[in-house]
Formats: sequence, structure tokens, C-alpha cells
Amino acid sequence: MKDRTEDKKNDDTWIVDSQQQWQQNTESKKGLQLANGMARPGKQQATLRSKIKSFDSKRSAKEIQIAQSPEWLNWEPVKNIGPVNLGDAPVMLQLGPGNYWMFGRYGMRKSKENFVAKDATLKGFDSPLKTTPFRNQFDATGGLKPGQNGYHAWQSNDMVNWVHHGAITEKFAKWMTTAEFADGRAYFYYDFPNDQDPHVYVDDDLFDGVPGENKGMAYDDPTHGSDCAIIRGLDGKFHLIVEDWSPINARENAWDSPLAAHAVSPDGVSDFETVAPPIDERTKSTGKTATYKHPHWVNENPERFKTNVAKYEVHEPKQNAYGDWAAISIGGQYYLFCDYDPKDSREMSVGWFTSSSIDQPFEWCGNIGKGHPDPDVMFAEGKFYLATQQKEDFVSPGPWVESVEVRVGVDTDNDKTIDQWSDWTRVQERYDYVDGFAKQVAREAAAMDLSGLPAGYGFQFELKIEDTTSNRSVPVIDRVAISF
Repeated sequence: MKDRTEDKKNDDTWIVDSQQQWQQNTESKKGLQLANGMARPGKQQATLRSKIKSFDSKRSAKEIQIAQSPEWLNWEPVKNIGPVNLGDAPVMLQLGPGNYWMFGRYGMRKSKENFVAKDATLKGFDSPLKTTPFRNQFDATGGLKPGQNGYHAWQSNDMVNWVHHGAITEKFAKWMTTAEFADGRAYFYYDFPNDQDPHVYVDDDLFDGVPGENKGMAYDDPTHGSDCAIIRGLDGKFHLIVEDWSPINARENAWDSPLAAHAVSPDGVSDFETVAPPIDERTKSTGKTATYKHPHWVNENPERFKTNVAKYEVHEPKQNAYGDWAAISIGGQYYLFCDYDPKDSREMSVGWFTSSSIDQPFEWCGNIGKGHPDPDVMFAEGKFYLATQQKEDFVSPGPWVESVEVRVGVDTDNDKTIDQWSDWTRVQERYDYVDGFAKQVAREAAAMDLSGLPAGYGFQFELKIEDTTSNRSVPVIDRVAISF
């Protein structure tokens, strides 16, 4: 027997989402293609008019919501964000409005000869500061302590000026890959040796210029690769995404792989449990095995590694490779950014995948830039920042692409024609911080209030879509929902 509760739920919301629903509910369109359950503009401007949705009895419309494709292609190139002397692969954390952190190796890219530090002040910072020879950079007390040849911490309240707080890891932990923050403590993950076994520091004071507590190995990785990302779900669990080199000669593929592994821990320090892979783009296994050598394993950790030789399972045809993972979630839509090493080219770039759940397979979105990126991503100052170890970084306003205008009409007398329309209204998504989470971003849906319309027997919507961006993104409509 059909569930009457489900009947009522469907009756309370008119949803256009699947390919069949788009085709059944579209009266007319111009400049739009309906494919794969989405309405995609084929020209700079496009329009769509739905059919009238009729009901047996009068009802009042509450709201219309518009959702776009999650592919997120509207990235714009910018000069390097962050401190000018930050070296190696950048790692980032936002700890709330005006509290942004970047981590990297401390580079001496500008001579300190004849430089004399002076006392300085910076709006939003109460601690004593000193000037530095680096543009838009200041030293706090922790930043004046001797470094330890590992990663350092810089803080900003505007993504322009940066305060150096000093060391957060030691030299042996120089292969830092990712970071998280929970309950007042930062979690810094590093490979030891390079491309092996994520280890973690836990630090409750990012200002003192001293590394926190080294907890050692967090995840005994059964594969080679690592270069992990970490992200904490809203339930508090830590999700680790690592490279799995078992199906590829990683040495010949920029130390990346078509396969990624996923492990989950309650505390981010131990008890990681391996679950289904989020990325699996392997081709067909030949059943044969081969070997390659890694340059660092024995040299860096001879107690654990007696050989630099690794085995892998040969696959054919040639495979795309991905790695150096970074993670973020926007309103529950998860994104994994990575190195992208295509099978048919030696030109690397930033690539990214997306999924509506961290526990489900991810789908390819696209790529941008050139070079070996080793990226990280962060929400700050109302924008999204994508940092790389190349000379070019990227900024985006978010996955929503401008512009979309909508209006809704109502049939008040049940004659199957619209008697009154709402005003045309431009709608867009908005994003915000999630208190207590560094990599979870809140999403406010693109919506229009319909409570000003009279009750009626039927409803109809129209969309006007315009691509206002100079990049390759377009406003692709994924879903329309009118609630009553």
C-alpha cells in the first residue's frame, strides 16, 4: 500500500529535478538544453517557462528554491594569496570570521641584510608586533623564536596582511599535507616518511611558536601514497582521504593515482577505519604486478622501511592520476580538490570532484591552472580561496553562477490560465561560516518568498538565465522546488 505521508509530502512541494520531470513540466524554452536532469544554457541568455501545475483545491505558495549544478567552474586566477615567503605546499584553515590561517615552510626569499625590525600595530591584533622585510607581513612574539625547519603558521583577519606566529612542526614533519580544527585544538597531518602513513600533531596554542604534541602515526596506511586530506563531518568524525598507489606506477604519474582511500576516526588521532573509496577511476587490471622505487622511504624512516621498492598491479589502458587531496563541504555538498595528472598529457593542473555525501562515490567536475599544484581550499571573507604551490592561485564567489531571475504565477479561478504574477526577482545562494567547523560552510538556498501571492488552483514559474561571468562557468539549473 502506498504511504499516504509520502503522498502528502509530494503534494506540499512541486519539484522539478529529474530528466523526466524537466521534460514533463516544461512548456517552452529558449537557448536551453534539457539533459542529464538539468537545464543548461547553450547561449549567453536563456529562458524557460514551466507548464501550469494544477491542484484539486486551492492552496497558497510559500517559497520557490532554485538549485544549480554542483560542478563549480567559476574560478578566477589571482596572484598568490598568503605570505610572500610561504614555501612548499600551502595548508589553510579558517577559524571563523576574520580568523584565517595559512601554513607552509618559512622561506627567506628576501634578504634580511641591513633590515631593522620596528614595533608595529595592525588593526585587529592586540599582541606586540614587529615589522619584517616581507610585504604585508609582521612577526608576533612566537614568530621571533627560532624556526625548526618544518611548517610555520601565519594568521590574517583580511586575507591581505599576515602575522607570523612561528613553527608548528619540526623538520622530520616537513611533509605536511592537511589540517583540521576541533574544540580549540589544531590537527596537523604530515607524512613520515614522504608519501607514507599520515601522522599528526595536536596543538592547542597556535601563537607560541612551538610545535604541539606529536601523536605519531594516525593511520597505518595499508597502501603507498598518503598525501592526505582531512575533513570533519558535522557529526564530529574525522574523514581522511589518501592516495592509494596500488594500481599504478606512481613514479611515472607525478606520484598520483586513479584510486583514493577513505578512512574514518572518532578523534582524528587513532582508530581510523577504512571504508569504501571515494575516487576509483581504475582501468582494467592485467593481473600482473610490477615495481618502482621511491627516493625517500628508507632514508627518512629506516626503522619502518627496509626498502624503497614498491609493488603495484598493472592496469590497462593508461590511467588518469590524482592526488595531494584537499577537502571542503558547502551545505553538505562535499568537494575534493587535487593534483590532476591526465593520461594523455604531461601538463598537470588542479582538478576537483564532488559528492552529496562524504560516504558516497565522488564525480569529476573539472580542472584549472597549470603545473603541479598540491592545492588547498578555504572559505574566507565571503569568498573561496584555492591556493597552490605554483605562482597562480584562484578565487571564487562559490558554486552559484550569476545570474538567475525567477517569477511565479497563480491561477486563482481554476480556468487553467495565470491570473497574477510575482515580480521578477534575481536569486542567488549565500554562504557563511559554521561555528566550530573549519571546513564546513553553510549554504543558504537561492529562494524567493511567495507568501504575497494569492491562493490558487494552479501555479507556473518562469526563469531568465544569463551568463555574466568571463570564465567557463554558466548558470546550469539542477532543481526547482515550490513549497506550499
